[in-house]
Amino acid sequence: MGPFKAFYILFFLLILASCSKNNIEKSVIKEKSLELQVLEAYDIGKDALDGGDVLYAAKKFNEVETLFPQSDLAPKSALMAAYSYYTQDYYADSIAELERFIKVYPYHKDISYAHYLIGVCFFEQIVDEKKDLQSIKNAKIKFNFILKEFPNTEYALDAEFKISLINDILASKEMYVGRYYFDRKKWISAINRFRTVIDDYDTTIYTAEALHRLVEVHYTIGLIDEAEKYAKLLGYNYGSSEWYQNTYSLFDKNYKIKKKNRLKKMKKRNKQFLEKFKALFE
Repeated sequence: MGPFKAFYILFFLLILASCSKNNIEKSVIKEKSLELQVLEAYDIGKDALDGGDVLYAAKKFNEVETLFPQSDLAPKSALMAAYSYYTQDYYADSIAELERFIKVYPYHKDISYAHYLIGVCFFEQIVDEKKDLQSIKNAKIKFNFILKEFPNTEYALDAEFKISLINDILASKEMYVGRYYFDRKKWISAINRFRTVIDDYDTTIYTAEALHRLVEVHYTIGLIDEAEKYAKLLGYNYGSSEWYQNTYSLFDKNYKIKKKNRLKKMKKRNKQFLEKFKALFE
């Protein structure tokens, strides 16, 4: 091999090595630049969220996920986008983001939070139990799902509490409709509504009233034995309640008069006792 040929080969190898090094450096610079873009977008999203501009915040969080979908920040950003919408009551947008998160990241460590926030979004749309029945049902389904799938999480505790509130709301609706039918003398429809409260929502605050209403309906239409059956059930479980007193007065027309006289006698007796006690110091 001649000296010139050897020189050209060496020169060519040096050029290749230089190009390879430049490509590696450019790749590293590009990668670092992408990471910086992602971090910058995430920080901008956080600042926008803190400042109340939730739409821009959600946009920046989505941008993070798009720029670097393989990074640890991607699923976190998806949740932050959903949370941004939630903070300003954009419930539909928040639910859409959360459902997408569940589909894309089904095994993420915060999957329970995603399900929980969906439930909260439905729950907070409940304004009137007579109108928002679908939101009520959706919230209950989601919170029951959390109790079943994530029973040992902090979200399960709150889900259980919210289910009890939802049951109160649903029972309230049944009572409202039942009273409506009762006032219009639609006895069977009224009975069915009050029975629903007893059968499906027996742990709610409306159980005692529902029992009383069942006594009232059956007594009104002349089914005294049925009325007495529900009266005994009411007395056994809620004997000290106002509703039991109302039920008792149905069977004893003089009950209210007797109760009034009994209160008068008690007040008189208390007065005499206090006067006697006072005399000890005179």
